[in-house]
Amino acid sequence: MEFTAEMIAGLLQGEVVGDKNAKVHTVGSIEEGKEGALAYLMNPKYEQYIYTTQASIVLVGKEFEPKEPVAATMIKVADVGACILQLLAAYDAARPQKMGISKMCSISEKAQMGENCYVGDFAVVEAGAKIGNNVKIYPQVYIGDGVVIGDGTKLYPGVKIYEGCRVGKNCIVHAGAVIGADGFGFAPNAQGGFDKIPQLGNVIIEDDVEIGANTCIDRAKTDSTIIRRGVKLDNLIQIGHNVQVGENTVSSAQTGIAGTSKVGHNCFLAGQVGIADHVTIGNYVKIGSKSGIDKSVPDGEVRMGYPALPGISFHRASAVYKNLPELSRRVDALEKSVKKLTEE
Repeated sequence: MEFTAEMIAGLLQGEVVGDKNAKVHTVGSIEEGKEGALAYLMNPKYEQYIYTTQASIVLVGKEFEPKEPVAATMIKVADVGACILQLLAAYDAARPQKMGISKMCSISEKAQMGENCYVGDFAVVEAGAKIGNNVKIYPQVYIGDGVVIGDGTKLYPGVKIYEGCRVGKNCIVHAGAVIGADGFGFAPNAQGGFDKIPQLGNVIIEDDVEIGANTCIDRAKTDSTIIRRGVKLDNLIQIGHNVQVGENTVSSAQTGIAGTSKVGHNCFLAGQVGIADHVTIGNYVKIGSKSGIDKSVPDGEVRMGYPALPGISFHRASAVYKNLPELSRRVDALEKSVKKLTEE
């Protein structure tokens, strides 16, 4: 698909500076953009590249005034970031959509399928499952007994959803994610081994949630593990049994949340955060990468480090830590001086 500068400016309510008939068919970075690509300038640090880019069209802010000649056609817009998101969404919606039911899938006669669904090769939909309208089930997806999938949800290849779990509307679950595997529950026995604790609950994922590749969300021991509306989970995340994650919380890759902990709404968890069991994280909390949380955190707090400290305390402690060798030498010297004075 090709788009002219005039068409793009009309969609974004922008102003064309240059050739209104310039055409693009892809998106590229401003430093590496080639002919036929649409690039954008958001960060002033990258301004140097607008004078050398090979991209055909560049989105810039309304206030941008070049200091040198620009070969590319510019489109001036009010908010470059928002316009890029709008264009990407429009391009994604215009791409050919998967449709139809493969002859090589297995759908139980006791399952309910909505309208306009896609089901790929070797996908399995078990008895009692309820699939909404416009759902896309890619190859090798497994949907267990009694699973409910809401309208417009996409399940990419290899997703596994165990029995009794529920996924809301307009969710995206990426390849290899597992929803509803048993929680990590074992009780020590008299023989020195462990007895498995049956995990009888389920997982509830509300609307507009995105779950990254190979992320695992365990079913509850009883009741439900709950991922609230608008949550965004990166790849390779582990959510333990009976965890609750609040609305619009975001987590980067390799985060692990142990069983029965609760994370509030609008939180940000950076990569490799670890949260212990039975911990409550308040709303609007930010946790830095590789932080270990073993105590509850109030609303609006920042935590960093292991064990995690309040943000300011962490930075102060880090500054001291860097100086420990010098501080150690100074303490040794002072001790020697004191010892010498006391011996005189």
